[in-house]
Amino acid sequence: MDTAGSPAEAVTPTVIERSSEPADPAPTARPPRFYRSLAAKAAVLAVIFLVVPLIVYDQFRRADEAGRAMLLKSVGEQGRVMSQALMPLLSTSERPSLPQLGRELARFAGDVTNVKLLYAPVGENAFFYVASWPTVPAAQLDMERERLSQQGVLERLSSSCQGDLPFAVRYRTPTGDDEIVTSTTPIKATNGCWALVTSFSAGAYPGSNLGRPYWATPEVRIAAAAYLAMAFLTFTAFWGIRRGLYRFTERARAIRDRQAGKGSFSATNEVPELTVVAYEFDRMVEVLGHSAQSIRRAAEDNAHAFKTPIAVIRQSLEPLKRAVGDQNLRGSRALGLIESSLDKLDGLVASARRLDETTADLIDTARAPVNLSRLLKHLLQTHTETAASQQIAFRGHIDSDVTVFADEGMLETVIENLLENAISFSPKGSGIGVTLEARGRMAELVIADSGPGVEPDNLQRIFERYFSQRPHRNEDGDSEATHFGIGLWIARRNIEALGGKLRAENRTPHGLVMRITLPLHTPGRAPS
Repeated sequence: MDTAGSPAEAVTPTVIERSSEPADPAPTARPPRFYRSLAAKAAVLAVIFLVVPLIVYDQFRRADEAGRAMLLKSVGEQGRVMSQALMPLLSTSERPSLPQLGRELARFAGDVTNVKLLYAPVGENAFFYVASWPTVPAAQLDMERERLSQQGVLERLSSSCQGDLPFAVRYRTPTGDDEIVTSTTPIKATNGCWALVTSFSAGAYPGSNLGRPYWATPEVRIAAAAYLAMAFLTFTAFWGIRRGLYRFTERARAIRDRQAGKGSFSATNEVPELTVVAYEFDRMVEVLGHSAQSIRRAAEDNAHAFKTPIAVIRQSLEPLKRAVGDQNLRGSRALGLIESSLDKLDGLVASARRLDETTADLIDTARAPVNLSRLLKHLLQTHTETAASQQIAFRGHIDSDVTVFADEGMLETVIENLLENAISFSPKGSGIGVTLEARGRMAELVIADSGPGVEPDNLQRIFERYFSQRPHRNEDGDSEATHFGIGLWIARRNIEALGGKLRAENRTPHGLVMRITLPLHTPGRAPS
């Protein structure tokens, strides 16, 4: 034992069995069921936000492609009709004059439809624009031919001069307008290959999306922007609620641990929807604080109110004792019963006060880092004289600087109760084992005596209120007036309120082990 003044050095050291159970894991900030439910709902919502847009996008894309295909088919039919009408003129061996070609193209061109004619002589792989209606600048024609060449249209036509090619190629003209080429129909002649190209200005059909990927259409982009904004607002709301609940959790933990400077629920809330809830929480905390103060005040007032008449009765017994005298056996016995009843009543008043104060402490528990090693050594030194009077020695080991996050007064009450019980039950000349060590992220305090132990069926009952296995009379025949079976009940309630555990185990061949586990203090963070 790392304490000074341990008596009875000749006593055999007490052996303390290490618990076969693994050390209790340190409490972690596990999310409650509501957090897990909120996370599950957020995950489901995320899946919906990912899957549903893809399905909708695919359906609308298919519909858009079907509409485009129908339009291009119609345009292709128009190109074939025009090519059939121009075939007698273009399939001859003589080349028609440019004015004649312009007049023929003007017959087919509409208000919005542009018709152009390309020609590739025999033996040439390049097409040249030879006519257009309406007339367009040469720079636009060159740009259109370059786009058709990039799409591979002209190469396919020059190789075979066969097959209609309905498609949609969009390009920007030098004037800044969008032109959409919708079909290219070949006309094979003896002296070369002609290609009839139809196109129209995108401005003539404001709603047309030909020549543009579906994802690049204005409707899709606007819908995507609206969807992303909705998703952002939704998940922002989820995150805000989760953050607000986390702040509520931290605030509740700070209130439970009596940490100053953490603010109220209303001050830490940033979610408008939780304003009323935060206000009601603050009111609840205020009411609980007032309730704890009222319980302490009532316990003190009740104890004072009962002790005053008890003291008066006790003082009044003195003249009665002198008046009755020792010869009056019945009178002396009656006075003795009254005096023992007063002792028991005095103990009941003290026990009732302790119960009320314990209830108030459970409601309003102040916590701070406590050096359990220093506190345990101090309490062992204060009980050294009592243990030495019965030739009892403290044996064991105390790790240095074992710090827990708890209330020092509540811990002191628990340790004093366990030490007093161990001393009272241990036979003379025996030893009491006391060990304190850090196991993982927990502190374990073990106090083992060499007394008679507890019946296995009563190992859990000894922590019940008003349960006691002490004899009704002590060795001198006097009634036990100060033990009412609340000490271990208070000890367990205090330890559990501090986030730990207290359990009892029988030793072999005899004796009782009281094992306490408490979470170690981590600087900068209070354990949950």
